[in-house]
Amino acid sequence: MTIELMRPTTDLFDSWAAAVAEFGESHIDGSGLQAPVTPDHATLDALIEKSELLSDTTAQLPEDAVHNDLYWVVDDGEVVGFLSFRHELNDYLREVGGHIGYAVRESRRRQGYASAALRLGLDRAREIGLDRVMVSCDDDNVGSFRTIEGAGGVLQDVRVLPEHGDAPVRRYWITL
Repeated sequence: MTIELMRPTTDLFDSWAAAVAEFGESHIDGSGLQAPVTPDHATLDALIEKSELLSDTTAQLPEDAVHNDLYWVVDDGEVVGFLSFRHELNDYLREVGGHIGYAVRESRRRQGYASAALRLGLDRAREIGLDRVMVSCDDDNVGSFRTIEGAGGVLQDVRVLPEHGDAPVRRYWITL
């Protein structure tokens, strides 16, 4: 297993499209995409453009956006998941999303990819000088909260948030 974070690229179109298709109609945390997603060239081209804009710390972003590195979690040339690293928190991210959001395609879950991706996301946070990061997950996502706790996450609270569909959300802080 050689896991790396890679920025979206047309070079891995087929693998990206297959990964996106595994999520079906549901939202894909960390992907930078809004459900439902059509895994076609136009969608990928728009994602690459969005990724370049969000990661450019000199760019003026829309009021509801923050500088954000969108990555694919790649193992030996295969897109196995997605990770979004947000450089800072706005009001919404402070409540729901946190600094790091991620997802692993169903066929590759329970193989250590989420833990590896989160570790790489924490390395990126250290690179830009953060002292701690917030990571959240749905309260019923046992795999995700175990991954966060395994990375040193300390539970701040479990909250029901109308902006997240009234599903309880666990919010964690990880000190770097």
